[in-house]
Amino acid sequence: MAAPATTKATIKKQVIQDMKKLGVYYLETGREIDIYAGMVEQYYDLQREYVNKGFSCSTGTGAAGEKKSPLVSTIEALRRDILAYADRLCITPRAIRDGQQKPPEKESKLEVMLRGS
Repeated sequence: MAAPATTKATIKKQVIQDMKKLGVYYLETGREIDIYAGMVEQYYDLQREYVNKGFSCSTGTGAAGEKKSPLVSTIEALRRDILAYADRLCITPRAIRDGQQKPPEKESKLEVMLRGS
């Protein structure tokens, strides 16, 4: 399986392509797409750091106690934010199901043939 695109530019390009396929791309959403791509890039960077630290989920508090790792908390917050932005950009199955946008209709072979005449 190929590694996901992890630079902001490649993520943004892919999101725009996906939105165009779904028929929900508008130039006015550029700022939101840019923010979304930045968050996804941060998420991938933090995931790599998490893996490199051996999937450590907690840190010591001194008195033999432990608390959730700040890295894990940040990853969880980014996941929530990414999902919220993806819903707003109408690129999730939930957005389609809830009627925020309709999936693109495919032309029938007859329509293609008639249009070509």
